[in-house]
Amino acid sequence: MAERKRGSEIIEKIEPPMDRRAFLRRVAGLSGVAVGLASGGYLAFSDRPVREPEVKPLRFKDFRVPPDALHPVMAVARGQRVEAMARAAIDKLGGVNRFIQKGDRVLLKPNVGWDRQPEQAANTGPELVEAMVRICREAGAKSVWVTDVSLNDPKRCFARSGIEAATLNAGGNVRLPGREDFLATDMGGKVLKVWPVARFFHEVDKVINLPIVKHHSLSGCTLAMKNWYGVIGGQRNRLHQAIHDSIVDLAAAVRPTLTVMDATRVLKRNGPTGGNPADVVREETLIASLDEVALDSFCLGFLDLTPEAVPFLAMAQARGLGQVSWRELNVAQFQVG
Repeated sequence: MAERKRGSEIIEKIEPPMDRRAFLRRVAGLSGVAVGLASGGYLAFSDRPVREPEVKPLRFKDFRVPPDALHPVMAVARGQRVEAMARAAIDKLGGVNRFIQKGDRVLLKPNVGWDRQPEQAANTGPELVEAMVRICREAGAKSVWVTDVSLNDPKRCFARSGIEAATLNAGGNVRLPGREDFLATDMGGKVLKVWPVARFFHEVDKVINLPIVKHHSLSGCTLAMKNWYGVIGGQRNRLHQAIHDSIVDLAAAVRPTLTVMDATRVLKRNGPTGGNPADVVREETLIASLDEVALDSFCLGFLDLTPEAVPFLAMAQARGLGQVSWRELNVAQFQVG
């Protein structure tokens, strides 16, 4: 193509004449581009699903506070007033400010597995939950969440247990995990490898375990270490094939800031679900501890069990999680008037 100019101005463009051979070559070239674009678009399309990028599993934080030889490892409070007992037990261990600092995001993990009322003792008592929410708030906690992965309908579990109302009364917030609230977490265990864990445990600074003493048909008892079943989703019944190993794996994965055991009402038989108030005995006791193995061992007395009858205790001690012989530790026992 040539251009004819007048000065610096282009006045027209002139195409040179094209013979038949050149014309056919151009048409063939343009056709090839069109076919290439069409076929390339076809080849680029696939109905195969796009592979999601691999996400590295999370790990639990270590929520423990440093050891302190000046205070007992465990404090056993007996009495009638739950909040006074909880405060006294925590004071014996060094005071709430040893465990909770201003601005902390705190998660409380009671046992709220079942659609039961407080008198049936299948869930942690609401009195203890309310007391612990209030204690944490007074210590300056930015937020206090109460959660559990319930086995019955969670809304009914939290409502009928009294734990929802107790949490709200004291200024806390209930967190009920939905289907999208579980994150792949590397448990690092012998049985428990990567497992779905409620995301709330990855979003806080401190975790306090609030279990209840009760009988369990498979493991013999549900106490502090067994209560960590309530952090995981998925098919938990699969873990019953090796229940003692899985209890120890959970206890090794979740290292709480503090544990406060509810032994005010004890489900002596037909656990873990209970249902018959005749199976419940009033023991009017709370136990605060930094050693969940020792705590569970101590609580066997409420269920007329011995450590030899509960294999996960020796297994946990062998993994360095605590001490079965609680009498060898510094333990404070007292009455709260």
